[in-house]
Amino acid sequence: MRRFFSTLLALLVLILPASAIELGIDRLESRGFDTLKGKRVGLITNQTGVSSSGKRTREILAKAPGVKLVCLFTPEHGLDGKELAGKYIANRKDPLTGLTAHSLYGPTRKPTPEMLKGLDVLVYDMQDIGVRSYTYISTMARCMEAAAESNLEFVVLDRPNPLGGVRVEGPPVEPQWISFVGQIPVPYVHGMTCGELARMLNEKQWMAGRCKLTVVKMQGWERRMVWRDTGLPWVQTSPNIPRAESPVYYVATGIVGSLAGLETGVGGPTPFEICAGKGADPESFAKYVNNLKLQGVQARPYTGSGFSGCRLSIAPDAKGDLCYLALALLAETNRVSKPDLFAKSAPDKLDIFFKVYGSSAIRDLLRKGTPAQKIAQGWTPSLDKFKSERSGYLFY
Repeated sequence: MRRFFSTLLALLVLILPASAIELGIDRLESRGFDTLKGKRVGLITNQTGVSSSGKRTREILAKAPGVKLVCLFTPEHGLDGKELAGKYIANRKDPLTGLTAHSLYGPTRKPTPEMLKGLDVLVYDMQDIGVRSYTYISTMARCMEAAAESNLEFVVLDRPNPLGGVRVEGPPVEPQWISFVGQIPVPYVHGMTCGELARMLNEKQWMAGRCKLTVVKMQGWERRMVWRDTGLPWVQTSPNIPRAESPVYYVATGIVGSLAGLETGVGGPTPFEICAGKGADPESFAKYVNNLKLQGVQARPYTGSGFSGCRLSIAPDAKGDLCYLALALLAETNRVSKPDLFAKSAPDKLDIFFKVYGSSAIRDLLRKGTPAQKIAQGWTPSLDKFKSERSGYLFY
């Protein structure tokens, strides 16, 4: 019998997550919703706003004693996360709570005074993916600005960064390219949780005004953890981020996705896992990527639908610089494209690309034949500055 229990215990150690994570919503609930007691609440959320047990935050708050959930606010992709990128979302009635879900991805990206009328506090609970161009953090920033202007409290229910809290990579965003796909002036991969970002955003006053901010921190999360280390189930954040490992692929190919003449797998079963263009030799292209010798990254030849290039395999905890990988993929596909990708792309596509990347200088650098490694080295001063600055805003 003793041997049986020893074996059972060993199996449980293997099966159960290394550490239990209490999310912000879990902590709020365990404290009896103290932060929201007696207040009229507007909740910024979507399908990713769930507790560690999978219960929707909007249902939890709708039944919370002493809390009055008045309305919802929804980001790009809508309340259920099923709308495609860039598609405008209409206001709707939430079938679960019966409340109005105001769209913040339609005529306005920021709650209007009319939407905020009668509220005491805005609560933010959505799962980010750790990348500057993913618009959920832009929605958070604009809502914080609205809260400051309307003298409302703002509460962030914190969640893990699926890329972990150590990876900080990529280009900065120049002031003239600040937009909804680059609202916060941080590196492309910032290595912060939403709560940490909100704290930094508020104290550095990157938006107009400073709101009364409260962050309900997690318990048990550590910076070294990528999503698989948390033991939490993954909720698809948008149509092309279906799996917990999808964010690493988004880093690798999301930047180039708006340019014409490229295939990244978006819309198929493996979004962002492909980088292919016109005129590339798939064997040579895969060899080029593998010769970068980025730890945790492998490529194999890919051909399909008139495109050729590589299919990527990236470990969730890959140590290689994924933004450098993205730049190298861009440089090589641009080199073999005739005419180059920038010449092929319509002005509106170029505009989006420059906003996502954070600068238009990349076009001239690549046209001059500047090596990807040299361009990436140019990011170092801004990355070092950011790492130093962010250290004062970290909770974990």
